[in-house]
Amino acid sequence: MAQAAAVAKPPAPPRRRRASATPRRLPYLLIAPAALLMLGFIAYPVISVFYYSLQNYNPTKPWRNGFAGLDNFTHAFTDDPQFWDTLTFSAKWVVVEVGLQLLFGLALALIVNQTFVGRSIGRALVFSPWAVSGVLTSAIWVLLYNSQTGVTRYLADMGIGQYGTSWLSDPSTVFSAAVVADLWRGVPFFAILILADLQSVSKDLYEAAEVDGASRFKQFLHITLPHLKDAIVLSTLLRAVWEFNNVDLLYTLTGGGPAGETTTLPLYVANTSVEAHNFGYASALTTVAFVILLFFSIVYLRLSKFGGGDK
Repeated sequence: MAQAAAVAKPPAPPRRRRASATPRRLPYLLIAPAALLMLGFIAYPVISVFYYSLQNYNPTKPWRNGFAGLDNFTHAFTDDPQFWDTLTFSAKWVVVEVGLQLLFGLALALIVNQTFVGRSIGRALVFSPWAVSGVLTSAIWVLLYNSQTGVTRYLADMGIGQYGTSWLSDPSTVFSAAVVADLWRGVPFFAILILADLQSVSKDLYEAAEVDGASRFKQFLHITLPHLKDAIVLSTLLRAVWEFNNVDLLYTLTGGGPAGETTTLPLYVANTSVEAHNFGYASALTTVAFVILLFFSIVYLRLSKFGGGDK
């Protein structure tokens, strides 16, 4: 009987194997090396800047190094008129550059979005300046503005202006000359982003608007612009941050001159750290710039209702 009971007893159900956690952790393990590298190359410099902003740090004057507290910030806001001058010029530079780049970029995007013979070549010509580096762009425009071999020489040959005129050394023309040089490289950025968004606009909307008798301007105002809202907000924000931090073009073109007329806050930071070796004060100025850009970005995104859709 015991043997029969043992034979009749059903086998125990197989034990379920515990699911391995490795497959779930595998994606994180794969991106861990890149994340650590990014953390090292981004987090460490940012923390260092915040640290040195509270220090008196000048390698050429080590006897003055030490904890400064908020003295660097106090000096910037109360005792340094050049800080306010450079901050004012930075705001002017960003508003003029971003506004003009958006206007011309939108116009170019609308043009190359149309169907015409040679459109591919036209698009390539429009977008090609964006592929040129900032330093090379500066070198090109330095040659164009050269008083002996540049544009002013040919204008003087035609009786316009005088020989030896340098637009980059004249306070009345240096800002306009720098704006034109940066426009040449910045406009394609807006044209690329806006054109990419234009490709997704349904043609049925325009056909329906034409049936209802809407003019081209009304179609642009009520169909195109609302569809491009997020693209315009994002591109203007990114370009505003980049233009605020613009150093290479202005440094190569004017060096911040003449007489500091084209010195932006980042260029002032570069001069303070590299030339004057005052890394503590330069770090404080960088921290102020970071707070300004962060505050502007948050307010701009909130006011523009970025990503909120049409309401």
